[in-house]
Amino acid sequence: MKKFKKLMAGFMVAALMGTMLVGCGSKGADKAEEPAATESTEETTDNAEAETPAEEPTAALTGGGTNLIYIITPSHSNPFFKTEAEAAAAKAQELGYEVKTVSHDDDPTKQAELFDTAISEKAAAIICDNAGSDATVAAVQKARDNNIPTFLIDREINESGIAISQIVANNYQGAKAVAEVFVEAMGEAGKYAELLGKESDTNAGVRSSAFHEVIDQYPDMELVATQTANWEQAEAYTKMETIIQSNPDIKGVICGNDTMAMGAAAAIKAAGLKDIAIIGVDGSDDVRDEIKAGNITATALQQAALIAEMAVQQADDYLKNGTTGLDEKQLVDCVVITKENADQLSAFRYK
Repeated sequence: MKKFKKLMAGFMVAALMGTMLVGCGSKGADKAEEPAATESTEETTDNAEAETPAEEPTAALTGGGTNLIYIITPSHSNPFFKTEAEAAAAKAQELGYEVKTVSHDDDPTKQAELFDTAISEKAAAIICDNAGSDATVAAVQKARDNNIPTFLIDREINESGIAISQIVANNYQGAKAVAEVFVEAMGEAGKYAELLGKESDTNAGVRSSAFHEVIDQYPDMELVATQTANWEQAEAYTKMETIIQSNPDIKGVICGNDTMAMGAAAAIKAAGLKDIAIIGVDGSDDVRDEIKAGNITATALQQAALIAEMAVQQADDYLKNGTTGLDEKQLVDCVVITKENADQLSAFRYK
């Protein structure tokens, strides 16, 4: 595979040269006035330093006052979100916390209401797989204003410094890796389609861009259709049926998640087509079984259980010590799952 390289331009050199020229020009000033100017500058600097108060560190959030951890995720009808909610709850209980697990169903308004409830119930911390990278910012800020720390999993928000942690799968790395398997399965040529996730979810864009960074290098790979299926299996099935009607000679499908991959695979099977390359992202047991059966080519496992457990552990560390000791934004690499290693996958864990 071709590797992408970024080249550094010579702007820093140019800027440095410009600074040197300005410095040289200043030496042309009347030398008799230089000592006075230097003395005045030093005095001003000293005064500024004396008058500027030292910046105080931001105080750590201590929680609402209870021993309750709120876990807010999308619908548990999706096994990925069910797994992360259950893993987070089990870890929190292991650490001695009470737990409430609720779902926002990818509705920002409902999510805001759940944050309000967590605040009113004086939660110690909130673990959240959010309902929108922009729509969630206000809810997290409100929790922070009420002394409750939020730990985000799976999806980032478009703001730094208000959540304590944002722990997400390395979607870029995972999508690129599974796209390479897709290209190989396609023999580097043929017609293919793409099923996209929710446009409001940053993961949808990241995965799609990473897919194409790999696939677009091959001129004989032809994208014939792009449809949004909103992460849903039934919608993916319907969209795939339509795509097949217009492109009966299609040879592959790239899917933003496993749920859509399952829908695409079912539509392809119903149409009587065979040997169609299909990839997804998530690492569900359902897709694992379809990979073993030869109906889906590969997926990129997002380690949902591990990420959820990391968030709860960091919440516990933060509440006890005032810090996690880690950066706010953290990436957890994905694992490509094919027929060769499918048996090592179970409940979004790679053994």
